[in-house]
Amino acid sequence: QVQLVESGGGLVQAGGSLRLSCSASGRTFTNFVMGWFRQAPGKEREFVAAIRWSGGNTYYASSVKGRFTISRDNAKNTGYLQMNNLKPEDTAVYYCAAGSSLTGSSRFYNYWGQGTQVTVSS
Repeated sequence: QVQLVESGGGLVQAGGSLRLSCSASGRTFTNFVMGWFRQAPGKEREFVAAIRWSGGNTYYASSVKGRFTISRDNAKNTGYLQMNNLKPEDTAVYYCAAGSSLTGSSRFYNYWGQGTQVTVSS
């Protein structure tokens, strides 16, 4: 089992920045990948970004590329999502997830955090 705990959400004005953290504990596995997804009210959950723990390869959704940066601190078992130039349409609950494939498909992620709310005001 892998436990994931997100933090860092909040309310920010458009154009502002936030950094989300995801602390991972429990069993680690080969090719560990951490992903971030988000879900806005009335919408389906969508992929944001992912990073492979070993090697640091990253993958981004086109809607956030150039504004969001995913990173990890192996020693702390923590992943981060730095979000800059936030827009009202970025408002959603953000979820951290763990899997073994660097993909934007949620079905390849087996473990999920509880989510953290990000609200961007215009």
